[in-house]
Amino acid sequence: MNDHPGTSPVVSLEGISQRYITDAEDVVHALAETDLQIPESQFVCVVGPSGCGKTTLLKIIAGFLAPTGGTARYRGTPIHGPGAERGVVFQQPNLYPWFSVRDNVALGMRMRGVGKSERAEKAQEYLELVGLGDFGDSKPYELSGGMQQRAQIARVLANETDVILMDEPFGALDAITRARLQGDLLALQRAQHRTVFFITHDVDEAVFLGDRVLVMSARPGRVVLDQPVNLSGSAGHMLGEEMRRLPEFLELRERIAGAIEH
Repeated sequence: MNDHPGTSPVVSLEGISQRYITDAEDVVHALAETDLQIPESQFVCVVGPSGCGKTTLLKIIAGFLAPTGGTARYRGTPIHGPGAERGVVFQQPNLYPWFSVRDNVALGMRMRGVGKSERAEKAQEYLELVGLGDFGDSKPYELSGGMQQRAQIARVLANETDVILMDEPFGALDAITRARLQGDLLALQRAQHRTVFFITHDVDEAVFLGDRVLVMSARPGRVVLDQPVNLSGSAGHMLGEEMRRLPEFLELRERIAGAIEH
């Protein structure tokens, strides 16, 4: 776990809860009172059954949703809306169809006033990272759904935000692309010390990527297991498939899967 004692957490949730009122005026308790601190440079994976509040939690951190109760903070400051320091990769790609793929990836840099040549160079760098180096001049509608999702990932990574919030970003990708992007994301996070909050239904993916795995219960969602992942000492620079065969990896996977089931 990449914890840094003595420093303020990047994200802090204090007594967060969420209730919705349906069209039929029923009250849905989506998220039970939750406390959570995410320190600098930590890769946090969140798993749990459908409807347990994982995406609700992400939306609160992103500033898209105000909690019914409690306070969400970014570096000690209450979150009252979206911020450029928190980038979000959604489940579905949300590219602008009138821009080229390269211009979509460069959009955040353009809005920050980054020069044309620098943003083109950086956009190409991240397109290469996600395997779309030859598609920069294409329009999003010319790409498959999986390729569009890779372009969305490149756009968020290219913004080099302090926090990356990812809601099942690899769910629509084929197994080979998914495995490659898992390795690329992990390498980038370690090299650039990004803080990542990553939602997934795949326990293997959570254990492979995370410094820490949170397991949430069925609604009302709450954290029932906060599991550190300490495989780096034994795994070193292993390839993904080698790491997944480690006894420690298999033990963690079973513990987390058991917590989800129960």
